Amino acid sequence: MESVLSSGLRIISALWFLALVNYFERVAMGFAGPAIMASLHITPGQFGLILSSFGIGYLLAQVPGGILADRWGARTLLVGGPILWALFTGLTGLVSSISAFVAVRICFGFSEGLSNTSIYKAIGDHFPVERRARVLSICSTAIPLAPAFAGAAIGALIIAYGWQMMFFILIAPSLLAALGCYILLPAPSETRRAAPAGGRFGEVLRSPSLWLLSVACFAWNIPYWGFLGWMPSYLALAHHIDLKSVGALGGLIYLFAFVGLLAGGWLGSSWLQRRCPQLIVGCFLSAALCLIVAYRAHTLTLAVAGLSGTAFFLFGTSGPVGKVALDLAPEDRRGAYVGVYNTAGHAGGALAPAAIGWLVGSTGSFAAGFTLMVTGLGVAAACFIGLVTQSAERSRMRPIACDGGVPASGMSTRDT
Repeated sequence: MESVLSSGLRIISALWFLALVNYFERVAMGFAGPAIMASLHITPGQFGLILSSFGIGYLLAQVPGGILADRWGARTLLVGGPILWALFTGLTGLVSSISAFVAVRICFGFSEGLSNTSIYKAIGDHFPVERRARVLSICSTAIPLAPAFAGAAIGALIIAYGWQMMFFILIAPSLLAALGCYILLPAPSETRRAAPAGGRFGEVLRSPSLWLLSVACFAWNIPYWGFLGWMPSYLALAHHIDLKSVGALGGLIYLFAFVGLLAGGWLGSSWLQRRCPQLIVGCFLSAALCLIVAYRAHTLTLAVAGLSGTAFFLFGTSGPVGKVALDLAPEDRRGAYVGVYNTAGHAGGALAPAAIGWLVGSTGSFAAGFTLMVTGLGVAAACFIGLVTQSAERSRMRPIACDGGVPASGMSTRDT
């Protein structure tokens, strides 16, 4: 039992730090946005295009990353990915034109996308069904903590050294994440390293649950990436707050996201373990209501309260959503399954920042951007209503043992 707990803690520690670095470097561009726009004299629409270029690379990497993780094991991708992040993070500090920014951010997104599905695969391979929502949520607490720290840290670095040097400094955390995964993650056994080839991937594509998840993830990523990309700039532009204050308020908002993650993971692994889709629907609708409050607020206090509520409910779905996906995925094709629905889903992530930037630039107001995000949450909620029955049936599957000393799900290899 002690060795099982030790193995689980090592895996969680490696994945948590990886996610922390991943999102810290990912949201750095959002917090640096006002400084970059002022320095290079670019418009909100052009900056939205730069933000969206990350999403393009990210979504293009999902299926290749998933297939490679099924073939080589999650550890290989989780070590190699951060090394590539370091390269393209540093290159971001060297560019000065819109086209160069777009090219580098596409490559940066692709490098992060390669390892994204491996996180899900590692959790699916090494933890049982009843623990997945909690483990996913614990690992995902790094996501709100990263921007919570990023706001103040990036603001201070930009003020002290400029935005270019800030990106050079961010090379070091990526290399530390690669080293942590190399040391702490177990190497896959030869028997689990290779997934069957050929028609099995076609069976994954024929899964009805996969396409319903894909539509939901597309819709959900619109408010998710809209929030990550534009929340700091919204506070700065709509409420006339300086960069240092935006960092502090952004940190407060993401602390609510941290609490929401823990609450969603706890509920998804305890009281509502068999009702995760219903939990997700409630969170999405609550996040939509909070977005409306944030936009209609006439005071900064009420706007921050609305954005904090949005963060709580939006991030609170991370553990339950991941659990539903792993419950429905074929056991030996977890990487490919997650990769496919993430590809469709992150199309929404690629669209959202540019669409919101265009809407803000065209209308001179954030109203249409908030409407787009609220609509995405409504569509995602409707899709998860359709997944209620399928998820409940797969959650009742009997767990079996796997390599690494921690039980894994005994799901069927078919999703019917």
